[in-house]
Amino acid sequence: MKQLLVFSYLLFLCGCKQGKKEAILDETPIESTDIHYAKGFSIEHRSSGLTLLRIRSPWPNTDASFTYALISKEKQAAMSLNKNEYDAIISVPVENIVVTSTTHIPALEALGVLDKLIGFPDTKYISSEATRERVASGNIQELGNNENLNVEAVLALQPDLVVGFAVSDANSAYGTLNRSNIPVIYNGDWMEETPLGKAEWLKFFAPFFNKEAEADAIFKEIEEDYLQAKELAASANNIPTVLSGAMYRDVWYLPGGQSWAANFFKDANANYLWADTPESGSLSLSWESVLDVAKNADYWIGPAQFTSYNDMKNSSEHYAQFASFNTKKIYTFANTTGDTGGTLYYELAPQRPDLVLQDLIHILHPGLLPDYKPFFFKPLD
Repeated sequence: MKQLLVFSYLLFLCGCKQGKKEAILDETPIESTDIHYAKGFSIEHRSSGLTLLRIRSPWPNTDASFTYALISKEKQAAMSLNKNEYDAIISVPVENIVVTSTTHIPALEALGVLDKLIGFPDTKYISSEATRERVASGNIQELGNNENLNVEAVLALQPDLVVGFAVSDANSAYGTLNRSNIPVIYNGDWMEETPLGKAEWLKFFAPFFNKEAEADAIFKEIEEDYLQAKELAASANNIPTVLSGAMYRDVWYLPGGQSWAANFFKDANANYLWADTPESGSLSLSWESVLDVAKNADYWIGPAQFTSYNDMKNSSEHYAQFASFNTKKIYTFANTTGDTGGTLYYELAPQRPDLVLQDLIHILHPGLLPDYKPFFFKPLD
């Protein structure tokens, strides 16, 4: 009887320990963050307290995908995770972070965690006034540039996390940082083709700071404003024709028909003259072919980095052959810059597509937003 009691007690202890392990490591999905427009990431919460952030195709022409495990500092000590199952394991909330694209900065500002940003490559391209103040005060360190990230400087900062972006898997600096136990998380916001798809990457940053409820609320407001503007544009009686882009070394670059920029024109109820092309990136055309299609286009939106008619005329006499040049209906975002010359559109427009769409409606459909003051797009000087 004594031996039986001892054996039963041991079984009870083993059962308790096994039950506790299963409770901690239970991988049952209990909730997924609602992602309606973005195609490049997903967020899944597990009953164990683990959050899985999955990134799909972070750069062009790749099937590469990444899975990152996020776990609270309190639970991580009691949880046994197999590091081989994840591309990185991050303790949250993170206390300091390095990001590598200006498109990442508005998300940090919107979530109220800009004070966590401690390093950035090519700080001169930052337009945000609040972030520029932190650069000037030394709270955000210069880290070279994304293609040649100053690894030594990053290692000296010892950030909890580096948010990177890449055009391929050839950035050796990211590999060095990962091997040094500084996790690098790929952000693929720039790969999205729809305006609301890009903007929804705000939610990518939220779980690192336990700010998911805030991100949902912020995005919902942007979404509502965008859809209301789209509905307003659809009420316009006239559908103007639109040209975009400009020449660089005799090649005219303009948005493909399935691109982010082309989708703005579509939602603004405009006839973008290359809307039927299948490309989601840019098109490379001869100026003659562009002239043949768009000589009489009503508007010219986004003439690359040109800010004045004189600059365009001095660059190429061909521009003067377009009707929109002669009728002074060219609008640019290039003259809306930060203190050090960074283009605000590149930084903020991906997160605020509602402002971009309202700009375009004000330009393309005079009368629909008569009292609106354009935010990004201004008449060419």
